[in-house]
Amino acid sequence: MRLPELDNHLLKPRLNSALTGVARFAVEFWYFGVKEARACLFVGLFFAAVFTVPKSGLWVVPRYDALLLIALAIQVWMVWTKLETKDELMAITLFHVVGFALEVFKTSSGIKSWAYPDFAYTKVLGVPLFAGFMYAAVGSYIIQAWRLFDIRVIHHPPHWMAALIAVLIYANFFTHHYIGDYRWYIAACALGLCARSSVVFRPYDVERSMPLLLSFILIGFFIWLAENISTFVGIWQYPNQMGAWSIVHIGKWSSWTLLVIMTFTIVANLKHIKHKIHIPV
Repeated sequence: MRLPELDNHLLKPRLNSALTGVARFAVEFWYFGVKEARACLFVGLFFAAVFTVPKSGLWVVPRYDALLLIALAIQVWMVWTKLETKDELMAITLFHVVGFALEVFKTSSGIKSWAYPDFAYTKVLGVPLFAGFMYAAVGSYIIQAWRLFDIRVIHHPPHWMAALIAVLIYANFFTHHYIGDYRWYIAACALGLCARSSVVFRPYDVERSMPLLLSFILIGFFIWLAENISTFVGIWQYPNQMGAWSIVHIGKWSSWTLLVIMTFTIVANLKHIKHKIHIPV
């Protein structure tokens, strides 16, 4: 089945069926898994390249440069086949820029939170250009999942409040090196704003819901797992991984969760998504 046909099948409206018990669980679980896999299309293809392109690169192309070419090819293909719209591409480009700026700061000589040890022609200020796509991949997943699961958000905080939290999250990634780490204070504010917020989604024919904050935490966890694999294969390294690999500190899970909140806030302002967000008056 080709992707457009798969999308049409997954998006096809369905009346509430008579499924019950184990049969309902099995069908909903299957469709949930298929939709999640489909939403991870860019993520899956990009990270498959990250994990399979050898350290020596492809032919005469260094690894980081090859990953950039592959990421660009995937992105162009998704827009050309209308799997992503131009508005969504603009949002994903913003994620790329925001992520790349953060990477430049974190890898700078005065900070050295992590490093990209391999040579690349497309390194700018010590950061390979493909790195921004790791952040763009998170945005791509959220955009695709929103469409495939027909997501709605109930009791979302006012957009200006959510935007303020997103700005504070991003700023703290920089400022905590100088004035202290305030992530838990920001997280507490986000908890207060989103305590009543629920995300409503449709795996098959019946709408289900879960706390919005729980969805952020779960996505953050899977990004943390991907980060462990990426550092294991040497894409980038933290200072404590230079001699021998060790698991990425569990505290990075909280950082990724906050980044997901920031990314979600940007996605929530897309025109075709904003009308599916309920803000209580």
